[in-house]
Amino acid sequence: MRAIVVRHYKTLINASGLIMGWGDAPRVKGWEADLAYVDAILNERDIQFSTVYTSYLERARQTGMFYARKRGIPLVHDTQALNEVNYGALYRKSKSWVEKTIPQHKKDPDFVYPDGESFSQMQARSVEFLESLTAKHQDETILVVVHAGVIRGFISHFLKLPYMENLKRKITHRYIGNFLFEGDQCIRYDELSSSLSGFVKDGVISVPFERGSG
Repeated sequence: MRAIVVRHYKTLINASGLIMGWGDAPRVKGWEADLAYVDAILNERDIQFSTVYTSYLERARQTGMFYARKRGIPLVHDTQALNEVNYGALYRKSKSWVEKTIPQHKKDPDFVYPDGESFSQMQARSVEFLESLTAKHQDETILVVVHAGVIRGFISHFLKLPYMENLKRKITHRYIGNFLFEGDQCIRYDELSSSLSGFVKDGVISVPFERGSG
């Protein structure tokens, strides 16, 4: 299976420096620009996908439908398993306030947010779901529309990187991750956009990354 993983469109909360998680917010002005950029790269590389999976959150679902409609795909499959980490009571709190008030924020993946969950819990559920798709779509290419936290969890897990050290890596709204699976094992990872993730920009990995390449 080949999984093309992208991030949802930018929302007003994304742009305002507030905690989002399982909440949602309206799109920013000009939100289409990021999606059009990603769509153009997918077309340039002639990437055809059979199925679209998204989180249950509106920003991911609407993004998935944007790509699906352009390709005549009638159905988008949404699931809470692909949701961003649940920050619980911290929804709409200032990120700077959270960093000052909660020292474990994006430093301890096992810290459970008040009325929410931990990054480790989010990573476990999203990774398990993606791995479950490998048998169902063994010889196919699928599109997966998710969130920055989920993407960090995927890269850390499938490339066997220490999760704690990578909780803050930058993931832009123009990110395009290319995960190639053999069975449920990721054997190759690449990034198809010039808007590279923090994993690449910060020198954590080089792309393309192949199993055993380090």
